[in-house]
Formats: sequence, C-alpha cells, structure tokens
Amino acid sequence: MSTNATTDLTQCTAHELLALYRSGQASPVDATQAVLARAHRLNPRLNAFCLIDDEAALTHARASEARWQAHRQQGAPIGALDGVPTSIKDLVLTRGWPTLRGSRTIDPAQPWDVDAPATARLREAGAVLLGKTTTPEFGCKGETNSPATGITRNPWNTHHTPGGSSGGTAAAVAAGLGPLSVGTDGAGSVRIPAAFCGNVGLKPSFGRVPAYPLSPFGTVAHLGPHTMSVRDAALMMNVLKQPDARDWTSLPADGVDYTVGLEDGVRGLRIAYSPTLGYAKNVHPEIAAAVHDAVRVLESLGAHVEMRDPGFEDPLEITTGLWFLGSATIWQGLTPAQQALTDPDLRAQAEEGARLSALQVQQLHLRRGQLGSQMRQFMQDVDLLVTPSVAIPAFEARAAGTVPMNPQSMLGWTPFSYPFNLTQQPAITLPCGLTRDGLPMGVQLVGPMFGDALVLRAARAYESVQGVARPVLT
Repeated sequence: MSTNATTDLTQCTAHELLALYRSGQASPVDATQAVLARAHRLNPRLNAFCLIDDEAALTHARASEARWQAHRQQGAPIGALDGVPTSIKDLVLTRGWPTLRGSRTIDPAQPWDVDAPATARLREAGAVLLGKTTTPEFGCKGETNSPATGITRNPWNTHHTPGGSSGGTAAAVAAGLGPLSVGTDGAGSVRIPAAFCGNVGLKPSFGRVPAYPLSPFGTVAHLGPHTMSVRDAALMMNVLKQPDARDWTSLPADGVDYTVGLEDGVRGLRIAYSPTLGYAKNVHPEIAAAVHDAVRVLESLGAHVEMRDPGFEDPLEITTGLWFLGSATIWQGLTPAQQALTDPDLRAQAEEGARLSALQVQQLHLRRGQLGSQMRQFMQDVDLLVTPSVAIPAFEARAAGTVPMNPQSMLGWTPFSYPFNLTQQPAITLPCGLTRDGLPMGVQLVGPMFGDALVLRAARAYESVQGVARPVLT
C-alpha cells in the first residue's frame, strides 16, 4: 500500500497514523519502513537507540496491516495502537531483547523471556516495537551517557544533551523515529528530556502505570508515555494503565478513557502559577518569560489564575538522599569485577548513599510524607499547579564522569521536577517555545493525586492553540 507522497509518515503523530490506516491511505508497513530507514540514517548521529530490530518490527507491522485490512472489510476489532511504531527505554523488560540498563555489568547472553507490564500492554494493543532506547546506567541521572552506550544527543542541536534518564526516548520521538515511547521518571526522567527535546512527557500518578520489577529507586520511580502530542499521551495511557498483579503498588482500574473529555478545555479551572516554587534560583529568563506567556494562554482560555507558591522548602536533600540510597543498593549487588565496569557517576552516588544511617533514611521518609501531605492539602484549593518544566535549556552533551556527582550538579538545575516524584502526583511537560538559540522550553502542569485525566485535558487545551515546532534533520 502506498501513501500520499507529500505525507512524511515519520512526522505523523500516532493519532494521524491511525487515521491514515483507517482510511487506507497508509499502512503500518509503510510507516514502519519509513521510521526504520530514518532511524538507521540518524541514529549514528543521535545515539537514541541501543537496539533496533528491523526483522521483528516488520513482522509485527505486516501482521498489523493484515488486521487493518480485515477491519476495513469486516469491522473486526483491532488494538488501540495497532501498527504505531513505538520504542521502549532500555530499563523496561522486553521479551526477546536484552535489557542491559545502560550497563556493561549485565550479561546479554541470558534468557530474555519476560515482558514488563508496559511492554505487554503495548503488544496487546498492536504497537509495532522498533527497539530499545538509550539510558544512563540504571537510569541514574538526568543526562544520557554511559560507558556502555556512549553519549546520546539532542536532535535540535547535537552538541547538546537530550536530558535523561529517558534521553534516548526523547531523542527518538523528537527526531521522528517513532511517535510513541515508554520512559521512566524517578526525579524528572520523562519530563526533563521531553522539555529539552520539545516533546510531551507525562509522569502519571504513582501506581497508575504498573512496573515490574520494582525500581531499585523505589516509590519515586514512575513509568509514563513520551509522545509527540497530548492526544497521543492520552491514547497511550489508556493502554499502559491496565493493572498488573506483578506490581504490588499498582492501582486498581480507574474505568477512565483518557481520550474522552480531552477537548473540554480549562474554563473555570483554578490554576496556581508558581514561577519558582518559592525557592528555585537562576531560572533562565527566556524560560521564565515563555512559561509566563503559557499561563496567560491558559487564562485566555477561561482558567482562573493566581500566582501562588505551594509553600514547601526545596526537597532536593530528600530526593538525592533516597536516590543515592538506591544507587548504593545497586552497587552492593555487583561483584568487584562488575563495579570496575560502571559509570563513575553511579559509583559516586553509591558512595554517598552508603554513608546514610538507618535513622537518616527513616527521617528522609518522614520528611517525604510531610511534603506529600502538604501538597495533598494545597491541591484541595486549586485544580492545577503550573511551573516551568526545567530551569534551563538543554546543556552541552558530555561524557560520563565529567562533573562531580553531588546533589546540585545532579538535580539543582531541574528544581521543578523532583518534588512531584516525592509526592507522586501526575505532572506533564509540554513545549512552550524555543530559545533564541533554537532550543526547546517546557511548561509543567501538576495535578492532584489521581487527577491524570485533568492534567491531560488542561495540557490539550494549551496544545490546541499553540503550534508545536519539530527539529529539522536530514
């Protein structure tokens, strides 16, 4: 089947591809072939994928094409993402492919016969899985580099990082290497790279998207969709959110179709706008201005906006304390020979985590609980909280171990992301313009716990009146 020659299938959202499949103007094989060709051309420059499986992708695309043909002839049911090229971050188990977690410590020559819940749900929905996207070792930081896979680069400017730890995912989506990808977010790892790359990244309410196995970083780690559009994120959430008994923290089915009511707008919603959360310093002036403009757009759409901080102090110490403890847990499970192969940044984090006493860890958990309670109470008075996504545009790409690994260098430049991993609230980033240097900027919308549908609805309202730029790559 051939498509209109003027339609670049690599630049189509999942919604657009599904419409083309439905009308017969394009097929999953067309889209998959186009994306694979582009991936092989661009991946040597971007390093977004650590594994691409053409044979498996085309096999599943042909099966999807047959389902679409039957659907058009007989009205047979098909999956919600049938035929959409999709990638999986290399922290997420994928049957038939090694999940090396950006690490040289994992032996690829072992059985890989288990799908994580997210992977299983995507297969059931008919998504065409292309391969695995790059991650820093064990997802340990907010930029994507590792001794195992090297440096991943931003499609907007390859001298800059795509962020992390879902940096490969972000680079792939931004570059047109599949409109959908699964990322993980332990301190901003979906939202940071989405903001740096001009994509949509959603961190759902904790437990809404099941995980297996549980992250070594515990209950700050979420899984979520990374997409070209808010509509795609809503569609993907319908698939990913199905409960899975392997995750003891997963939430029961909510019975919500996230695509229903997505276009209902923000009229009457109460929005708290906090440009610094009360503590963030050195927010890039272009980002501050762009987010201010984004808030004015929401106000013009009928939202009631009040400039208001949530009233908590910077929880960086809580976040990095718990994070470094997770790194120490990983480190203790490695042999000395494996430890010698690791990223120096992981080693530095593990050393910090090993210094924490049991009492200090318990105190961190108690402080986290106080923050969560404070935000639950704050959200009783407002529907949404709006902030910048990240305080700075994407910085220069660099090798692992380039800067000292301490709380400020690790997360000090992203003060708006990690608080909401601690509180487990849904938070989305979406593009709100480009800097004078041509780098994307992001605005973050945070909702009440379990308010994922509301967050998506508000994000869609903004997206519907703002154009979304795409990087030009040849």
